[in-house]
Amino acid sequence: MSTSHYDRRPLPRTPLRSFFAAAVLGLATLSPALAADEEVVMYKDPNCGCCGKWAEHMRAQGFTVKEVASTQMSLVKEEAGVPQALGSCHTARVGGYVVEGHVPAADVRRMLDERLAITGLSAPGMPLGSPGMEGPYPAARYDVVSFDAQGRTAVFSSH
Repeated sequence: MSTSHYDRRPLPRTPLRSFFAAAVLGLATLSPALAADEEVVMYKDPNCGCCGKWAEHMRAQGFTVKEVASTQMSLVKEEAGVPQALGSCHTARVGGYVVEGHVPAADVRRMLDERLAITGLSAPGMPLGSPGMEGPYPAARYDVVSFDAQGRTAVFSSH
């Protein structure tokens, strides 16, 4: 009887195999918690189309997005602590932060990874070429701004 490389006998248990098995099991049990932290709840005017495109951008980058239609967007922004000067069309919450407007997913991911001491990020207005605002027109240069509860702002990134 010959043995080929297709032999299906179990490999012997070694400390290294045990370590890798435990690591895989640990990651499998951790991943639902990570996914829950990445759920984005986006509040938008029911008549806004670009908000849905931003949600699609976020989903394409691995986020789970729940869209909530609201005719009370001014109240949503006020309750979220968004400074009036930083307002945009939609307001989202993710991982304990606020994301106002068409902020790129990479900036949201960086904010979550760095666990910054801020309230959130905003792409003020509706910058042409930002996620959800793409089109046949030339993209505008714009800044994503961080803000905190004391009203302090800083440029987080430039696009």
